[in-house]
Amino acid sequence: MSKLLDETMSNEVAKSIHSQANHPFMNAYKAALATVGTTYVQGFLVCAGQPYQPIEHSWIELGDRIIDPTLPHLNKNPQELWYFPAQSLTLQKLQKIIEESKEDYPEDDPLPIYGEPPYAYYGDVMLGGEEYLSAHKAALIKCQQINQPHIDKN
Repeated sequence: MSKLLDETMSNEVAKSIHSQANHPFMNAYKAALATVGTTYVQGFLVCAGQPYQPIEHSWIELGDRIIDPTLPHLNKNPQELWYFPAQSLTLQKLQKIIEESKEDYPEDDPLPIYGEPPYAYYGDVMLGGEEYLSAHKAALIKCQQINQPHIDKN
């Protein structure tokens, strides 16, 4: 069973952390810091309509619910959003990785986090390990299913 998007909590969390458009990884990180008992998740978002391909995205999960602090900025029907997790991190592990990344690569943004090499390719982009590749493949299949009439026109 896949987890369900909690629209109400997503909007509440987005407002409380001052969520920003086009920053799903930072929004999810801030949401994980502000919401007790959650898990930070990176993966792919599929939506009906443009861009007709999976979007690299991040959100948090609380039990069997998805809380997406970027939801208010997506301008999509929440019932037409599908989430495909590639990696889940506890807040403690997430903070440790971010601290290490800032020390090792201070000029780079520590988010998103791709785990340990070797990395896999999806399309023509190298990103994450095999779990990313699996999540991307599943997201791509869903994207093609729901957007087929539009994809055929392009």
